[in-house]
Formats: sequence, structure tokens, C-alpha cells
Amino acid sequence: MNPEDRYTVISADCHAGADLLDYRPYLESKHHDAFDAWAAAYVNPYEDLLADTADRNWNSERRIAELEADGIVAEVVFPNTIPPFFPSASLMAPAPTRAEFEQRWAGLRAHNRWLADFCAAAPGRRAGVFQVLLNDVDEAVREIRRAHAAGLTGGLLLPGTPPGSGLPELYSSVYDPIWAACAELGVPVNHHAGSASPPLGEEPAARAVFMVETTWFSHRALWHLIFGGAFRRHPGLKLVLTEQGSGWIPGVLDMLDYYHGRLVAAATKAGTAESKFGAGLADSMGQGPSAAWAEHCYVGASFMRPHEVPLRERIGLDKIMWGSDYPHDEGTYPYTREGLRAAYAGLPPAEVAAMAGGNAARVYGFDLDRLDALAAKAGPTVAEIAEPLGSPPADATSPVFARGGSVRVW
Repeated sequence: MNPEDRYTVISADCHAGADLLDYRPYLESKHHDAFDAWAAAYVNPYEDLLADTADRNWNSERRIAELEADGIVAEVVFPNTIPPFFPSASLMAPAPTRAEFEQRWAGLRAHNRWLADFCAAAPGRRAGVFQVLLNDVDEAVREIRRAHAAGLTGGLLLPGTPPGSGLPELYSSVYDPIWAACAELGVPVNHHAGSASPPLGEEPAARAVFMVETTWFSHRALWHLIFGGAFRRHPGLKLVLTEQGSGWIPGVLDMLDYYHGRLVAAATKAGTAESKFGAGLADSMGQGPSAAWAEHCYVGASFMRPHEVPLRERIGLDKIMWGSDYPHDEGTYPYTREGLRAAYAGLPPAEVAAMAGGNAARVYGFDLDRLDALAAKAGPTVAEIAEPLGSPPADATSPVFARGGSVRVW
């Protein structure tokens, strides 16, 4: 690439959703009266969804203009606002009880319908991530097929199964119909941070404990699907772990390989204390953890931090998909160019091009030729990203600009 060439930047982690009342037309009419009563009494707990900038979640024209000004020409769209009948944003809400299931499920379907229209308003530039609940696997499979047919190319948002949820763990074969449908249709399975933590209560330490533990609970999907054999039974399955950091991956894969090798070996030694832990594991899993990662898994490396970048080859240069996390405060907007410089200055342009957009285009099916034409006007130049960032912008809020930083344990 020449210094004046421009990168095609695709954010693999953005968030959007309708304004509360705008979900109503997307609900089945039988839920309208209940929705009106719920919406009239609902108090939104999120300051960013009440601020003047809240319309970044649903104002298509504003969103395109701000992302283009920030150098981004396409996005993978995760949920953000409050769907009907939910107590909070769906990423953070606990699994519904039996009594709550029908209305919560109707609320998610309404969001998926809204999202299809939102993505259609910017053809080829938004890959919408649709939502399901795991309480009813057959219903989830029907929604996967419907959402895929509706053009939501961002794939499935996999809910977590935290302790106390009452749901089978993700390694359970009960979810095989979901993995089968996603593999058949080429639908990526996305697991986003924040969606798998158990309720922690209201003690003063709760928020700090959540920050320490939330990524670990999200990472669990990786080893659950690996040890559960989902990738062996469904070779076309793709798993994307988003906004969970990326520096933890090499160390965790080493750990998983260790346990895999140890347990498989122990299974051949009848009568030993460990033999029962590895019984049947080799046959049910197939390939080992690192091999499964290399063939099936990707990371939505939102605002990738400088200390994570030296691990890119161990993570896999074809696995890393940069994300801005727009419109969140911790995202890189409006300093995406500076964020890319902080992380990627001095790297070979081909590597930057892959992590900043090429990998996401391949995983989510974006047409790079189409986006390259937009990036020729809006994208950051090779020379611009190659220049190391000195002092970060004074009012920048993204952790990518935080001083120091070390590789996470998880």
C-alpha cells in the first residue's frame, strides 16, 4: 500500500437500538396494550439513553455522518437500548423467568424487526446482530432462520448462562439445533461482554467485582463450546468473542490445551483419580482447543490496546477485528484515527488493513469493493495511521488512550 492509500475501516463492535416507544410498531398487536402500560411506567436507568446524544442509537443519518467523519465506513451492530418488557438493556438483563418469557421474547423479536429496517437504511454498511433467548431452543432456531432471511448479516447474539440462570450450560447438547442452524446458514455466533455475568447485588463492591469478573464470565462460552464438542459436530460453526479484550487469548489457549492434553491422557489410565474427568473427552471434542480456535473463532477486539498488539500473531492476524464501540463513552469516537494510531502505528499496512476491516468483511460478509469506494473519501490514510501518537486527545475517554496497561489474566 502507498502512504496516500486509505484504509477501509469496519467497526466490529457498535451498538444501536430504537427509542423506547418506536419499538411499538414492531411488536405483534396482541402485545400493544401491555406495552403501553409497561412503557408508561418504565423509568430508564441509563443517562446516555436520556441525553441529547441518545439518538445516535437510532438516527441513521447522524450515525452515518459521525462514523464517516471518524473514518469508519461500515459497522457490526449489537443492541444497546431497552427492548420492550425488559428491565434493562438486553445485554445486561438476566434470563427471563417462565412467566416473563413470552413478553421478553416478543420484545426481542420487535428489536430484530426494527434492526432489519435500520440496516436496510444503509445498504451494505451495517451487519445487524439479532437476538434470541435460550429458554426455548426451537423458537430460537425459527428466529435464526427468520432473521437471516430478513438480511441481518451480523449473526446471532448468544446470551450467557450465568450461575442461577436456570438454563443448561452452553456445553450442553440441548443447544445443538442452534449450532446446526448457524453452521448451515453461515451465521456467526457472537458473544458480547456483559451478557453472561450473574447478578451481584447492591453492595458497594458489586460494581468493582463486576468489572473484574465480567470478561471471565463472557470467556466461558469459548471453553464451553470447545469442550462440549460443538465445533466437532458442526464444522461450519463460527464463534466471535466481542469487547472482551484480546491479550488474554494466547494464555487461555495454552491453559485449555494443557487441560485437554492432561485429561485425554488420564482417560487412558483406568483406575487413576483423574481418569473419570477425561473419559470420553477426546471423542466428544475432536480437535484440541488451539486447533478449534484457529479454525472456528474470532475476536471483536474493541479499541485494541497497544499492549495487546504484540500478541497479534499468537492470537491470529486473521482473527482480530477492531471495533470502535460507538456510541459508548468508552469507545473511540470521535478519535478513532488517534485510537488506531495508538494501537497500530509502525505495523505493516497489510496487517493494519486486515485488523481494521478486512477480517470483519470476511466474517460478516461485507462487500469490500463497495466499501473501498467509500473509504477512498472517508478512510484514514496509511501515512496517518503509521505516525505514532504522542499525547492522546485531552478529552478522550476510551481505554485505548489510558497510560500503561498490561495483558489480562483473562
